[in-house]
Amino acid sequence: MGFEELYPPGRLAAAQRAVAVAGLDALLLSPGSDLRYLTGYDAHAGERLTLLVLPAEGEPTLVVPTLERPAAEASPAPATGVRIVDHADGSDPYPLVIAALGGPVGAVGLADRMWAEQVLALRAALPDARQRLASAVLRELRVHKSAAEIEALAEAGAAIDAVHARMGEWLRPGRTEAEVAANIAAAIRAAGHVTVDFVIVAAGPNGASPHHGTSDRPIGVGEPVVVDIGGTMPSGYRSDCTRTYLAGGTAPAEFLDYYTVLHEAQRAAVAAVRPGVSAEAVDAAARAPITAAGYSDAFLHRTGHGIGLDGHEEPYVVAGNDRLLAEGMAFSVEPGIYLAGRHGARIEDIVVCTTDGVRRLNTTPTELIAL
Repeated sequence: MGFEELYPPGRLAAAQRAVAVAGLDALLLSPGSDLRYLTGYDAHAGERLTLLVLPAEGEPTLVVPTLERPAAEASPAPATGVRIVDHADGSDPYPLVIAALGGPVGAVGLADRMWAEQVLALRAALPDARQRLASAVLRELRVHKSAAEIEALAEAGAAIDAVHARMGEWLRPGRTEAEVAANIAAAIRAAGHVTVDFVIVAAGPNGASPHHGTSDRPIGVGEPVVVDIGGTMPSGYRSDCTRTYLAGGTAPAEFLDYYTVLHEAQRAAVAAVRPGVSAEAVDAAARAPITAAGYSDAFLHRTGHGIGLDGHEEPYVVAGNDRLLAEGMAFSVEPGIYLAGRHGARIEDIVVCTTDGVRRLNTTPTELIAL
């Protein structure tokens, strides 16, 4: 799979049509996932201005610092049809932005996570332009993954599954969470990721904190250990998978009881995924068994989040989101049960909504894994 499939030239034209429909004159995108989605350029974010100027009509222009022009030209961006212009250190780059817009503008969409200093500089350079969020335009394009994007996510899923399959090499009583995490991080890179996005190794009472991270606490015999890991592949697409392990010995009976409930909840939520089902209905499918077993207050977070060039993006699988799922939407299904001061568990797969159901992109067993 080449970058030309992941970042096709037609994507810029589709975005320009969406810009016009939204009543905007242009999108102004600083380094981040939106810029990469449209051009394939994984731009460096810094104090020097890098900005994709995407007018509703006219030629898209990528404004870059002179010293970063070689990187931009070596990226997939030129093949998408974007024009590259550069600015030298010490020069004002904003006249290049104004020129690329090709005339007066009344409203522009800015990258959601643009640095404040650039937002304010654009406000000064374009005082008559109302500023809105670019996500209002790009959200609908990015939420429907192409076949190439799905295969990139599948490749990422297989790579992180390979790391989970090796957990028995590192996770054992007496070792600290941080020691295990260091082994995992090296394995994430060895499995093909270019960056390690996060490593959570949460043993015993630490497992009751969904975003614990790691610590120097040794793992105890018979303790449940939540391992949530993910990274970014060369394609730019992300992995994210959680499994819960038993580090030797015998788990507490209470834990074994609620893990059975959690396993049922995760399977039920995955099975609920199909076109036309709402995101909140999938969340409800995960919560029903957990609530019936008396653990509703211990399920502390939403059931899932979208994934792609960002680790968290649309669609969000949460109560109150009545958005209907459609073919090509990719997201996590990750219910958890957390008992403060004791232990916790989470099971997470990345899934894709297909034409008539669901495809799991993580395929390792979801049962409790005893090491």
